Amino acid sequence: MSIFKRVNRVIISSAGAAALALIASSAGAYDGTNCKAPGNCWEPKPGYPAVIAGSKYDPKHDPMELNKQQETIQAMEERNRKRVEHLKKTGEFIYDVSEIPAE
Repeated sequence: MSIFKRVNRVIISSAGAAALALIASSAGAYDGTNCKAPGNCWEPKPGYPAVIAGSKYDPKHDPMELNKQQETIQAMEERNRKRVEHLKKTGEFIYDVSEIPAE
């Protein structure tokens, strides 16, 4: 191997080691958080309010819109109750609740 290749290899490896050392030292210096307690390190980004409610970023969800999911879950549970009740009585599982005979 020629002297130029050796010098070139040494220069490249030392530059890589220096870059790695620089990255490692800067990464460990500051983690960007101000923790109030261990594990409680949330803080708003600069320019955003600490509390969303009442600010211009508050989505102001309609309570009736939010209630729709609860209503659908209750309807699903009622249908499942009817299916299981019919299954226990007859031993036959019917998926479509409208096909379950009325008592």
